[in-house]
Amino acid sequence: MTTTVVTSKGQVVIPSKIRRKLNIKRGTRLYVEERGDGLVLKPVTREFFKKIAGLLPTGGKLTKMLLEERAREREREA
Repeated sequence: MTTTVVTSKGQVVIPSKIRRKLNIKRGTRLYVEERGDGLVLKPVTREFFKKIAGLLPTGGKLTKMLLEERAREREREA
């Protein structure tokens, strides 16, 4: 079991072993979901969008828009 501390700004540090395993790097967006009395954090990746595709009645437009936004962010970061 790994623990971390929440800062006064509500920030947490994800341990490096977990970041490497999930390929979480600087600027990676995380999906945050409240489940019961806990939280689930998931990296927002292409695979994440494939899993949730079809949950929203947008015909894929939302997924396309979010992937395009992420591509623009990567260009700005580079």
